[in-house]
Amino acid sequence: MQDGHGKDRNNPDSLEVEQPELVPIKAERGVSPALAGVVEQLCSMGMHRETSGLYGTRCSVLPSRDAVVKIVEDLRSVLFPGYFGISELNLESMRFHIGATLSRVTQELFEQVWRGVAFARGDPAPDQCVECHSDAGTIVTRFLARLPAVQKLLAGDVRAAYEGDPAAASPDEAAFCYPGVMAITSYRIAHELYRLGVPLIPRIITEHAHSITGIDIHPAAVVGERFFIDHGTGVVIGETCRIGDRVRLYQGVTLGAKSFPLDEAGMPVKGVDRHPIVEDDVIIYSGATILGRVTIGSGSVIGGNVWLTRSVPPGSRILQAQSRTDRFQDGGGI
Repeated sequence: MQDGHGKDRNNPDSLEVEQPELVPIKAERGVSPALAGVVEQLCSMGMHRETSGLYGTRCSVLPSRDAVVKIVEDLRSVLFPGYFGISELNLESMRFHIGATLSRVTQELFEQVWRGVAFARGDPAPDQCVECHSDAGTIVTRFLARLPAVQKLLAGDVRAAYEGDPAAASPDEAAFCYPGVMAITSYRIAHELYRLGVPLIPRIITEHAHSITGIDIHPAAVVGERFFIDHGTGVVIGETCRIGDRVRLYQGVTLGAKSFPLDEAGMPVKGVDRHPIVEDDVIIYSGATILGRVTIGSGSVIGGNVWLTRSVPPGSRILQAQSRTDRFQDGGGI
């Protein structure tokens, strides 16, 4: 039987088979030759991280963002038992739930921490890095020991949200619903890991919360007790911020850097104090922008949409200039 080109379809020898163009890499199952070239180009930067690295880091392992997010959710269920995770808990089942969850978190967090440590060190053979595993074990043990103190801080944050917002019907509502409480919880977990010297993972935690809540808190920032962010969207708290106790922020507040020094290559110098210091009992209303290493004295109130690049003494009230309407009649005032 012949096809339209005069070839016998029943005789394989009579068929002219068009040979595909060979590509330098072996195409995986299900990858067409046309895609194989694209695959090679995408791999060209990141292929063999142990020898070059996508961005110059020599390491064959990376932390898993998905695994870190799951750990944070497990920790949230431990820090707020009955509110997140399993909701029907009594005293006995709560002990079992917290114990079982922490046992799982211990293993999963150890895995991610040693990966982060190995990645930061650029270890070309992380599985054989005894020091990486030892350091990760010490970090996880110290972190877990800090959880009761973190829970106490978060209880104060929830109480501040309830007392600071007339729309909050109960502290439970603040714990369940408020994006500020969610972002602060992630920050307090990340901050403890940052203090213990864990690379990369604290930023994964706070940036995940940022993507959900719109609240950007750098894990290196230092935040005191009973911290409340109302509404929250657009809040930015920079790396070297220092925030005291009983501080309240509203949506759109920026505690940022005015400028930063550059090195000889034109790159920002890392680790320079460049963000505001906010002392105790300060309220900063929506849209306010405070830039640079300035100090907002205790008990001060910063009004909405204020732009501030200087320090203010304790008890200050900084507001926008009052608007003024002038009438010009018969050329008066011109």
